[in-house]
Amino acid sequence: MKQSDSDAFRVHKNPFTHQLKFTKTEALKIGLMSLTVFPVRLLLVAFFLLLAWPFAFVGALGRSDFVVEPQSWWRRFTDVCLRVIMRTMWFCGGFHWIKVKGQMAAPSEAPILTVAPHSSYFDAIPVSLTMCSIVGKLESRDIPVWGTLITYIRPVFVSRSDQDSRRKTVEEIKRRAETGGKWPQIMIFPEGTCTNRSSLILFKAGAFIPGLPVQPVLLRYPNKLDSITWTWNGPGAFTVLWLTLCQVHNPMEIEYLPIYTPSDEEKENPALFANNVRKVMAKALDVPLTDLSFDDYEISLAKGPLRPYNCHSLLKFNRLVSRLGLKSGSKQSALEEVAKRARKLQGEGLSVEDLAQFLSLPVTDTLTEVHSLFNLNGDGKIDIRRYVIALSTVCRPSKSMETLKLAFKMYENEENGEVLGEDLATIFEVMLGVEEIELSAFFLSFEDSSKEKITYDELRSFIESQPSFVDNFTYFKHPQSLFWGRRSSCNGQNRDKED
Repeated sequence: MKQSDSDAFRVHKNPFTHQLKFTKTEALKIGLMSLTVFPVRLLLVAFFLLLAWPFAFVGALGRSDFVVEPQSWWRRFTDVCLRVIMRTMWFCGGFHWIKVKGQMAAPSEAPILTVAPHSSYFDAIPVSLTMCSIVGKLESRDIPVWGTLITYIRPVFVSRSDQDSRRKTVEEIKRRAETGGKWPQIMIFPEGTCTNRSSLILFKAGAFIPGLPVQPVLLRYPNKLDSITWTWNGPGAFTVLWLTLCQVHNPMEIEYLPIYTPSDEEKENPALFANNVRKVMAKALDVPLTDLSFDDYEISLAKGPLRPYNCHSLLKFNRLVSRLGLKSGSKQSALEEVAKRARKLQGEGLSVEDLAQFLSLPVTDTLTEVHSLFNLNGDGKIDIRRYVIALSTVCRPSKSMETLKLAFKMYENEENGEVLGEDLATIFEVMLGVEEIELSAFFLSFEDSSKEKITYDELRSFIESQPSFVDNFTYFKHPQSLFWGRRSSCNGQNRDKED
């Protein structure tokens, strides 16, 4: 598969990973704070959280989910009490001074606030300070205490069990946003997941579909030891809480940028609107953009002996096939069926029109991009088997051995199940995201040094006995360099072999 040269698809640092490194002084400080300050802070935080519950419960009584009633004096009083209680709770947790830059717009000016980067559950601080509505999971409503607090701010709930929930959520956001400021502002984290703040990943389009002005809001945590960040691959939720409460002070900055009013073109194209707002926020944060999304984290964090060394092209391919709707129907049975059809072609070159016919799709710019990724010789023809391997890789990143087995079914000799060395190299190049892989050292490791073919069972046994076989028995040209060797994989784990 051709490598992507676009900076947008280059991962400067994996945004879904976070590692903490302590100095001896920091470790000693955490040890002392764990025995002294941490228990006190934890009790105080729990106390104020429980104290907020009756106010939120009473304040939410009798309210309609569809109409905003005039704010009575006692509801305003409840609102003020909740803000004071929540701010005191954060103060007890070490967030003593929260620096605020800029000015929050009125609901009538910007009904939607887009907040980024989203890196922790501590990002709830601006929500509790402003009492803005949020978009949350329906299940969170049933969490004791916390569910009552969430219900008080009148969130837009998303149901996982309802297949039509996404459309309903967007419609509800649009309905509230178009009331001219009658509803509370909706604070949305458009990244859709937590990252390590090293870059801004793709924004989901939900906040931008209404085509109304939005106010970008930036969050910064300029602490020396980043105990705040909570990512898919990193410290767990309790570890983050423990380490954060063990800090003497947790600095935080909230910056309200000028209101972003969409152009007519952006109103018609929510993806363009979202990307342009993302660019404004990235510039203000002085961080790069990366075209990763919540759906890409499994690929970038894949583990195992056949995990990708380079994710750029696989991530681009993932984006394209998702846009074409090809991932939704790519379960085990569907992948096996398309693999059978690909085997029958025996490597026959397919043009863009042939690919469209094979996939039962019209010829579009997106499909042409998919075709170009596999047009290695520049002759306008591709081997559809490479496409199937790539599709299985992005659909099942954690099941690389199943992808390998599927690939063998397309390339193997029907009589003995063997695959030629050059075909095995092709399979590995697509799965690992590398170029010009050399397998001579791999085949020389067998008793029969003249061996140039292998069965799936033989390869599986070899991988089980040599989990680092890619490091130890293969050479390849890394797509991000001009030399042969081993580099770190896209999940941030070092692949270099000890000399």
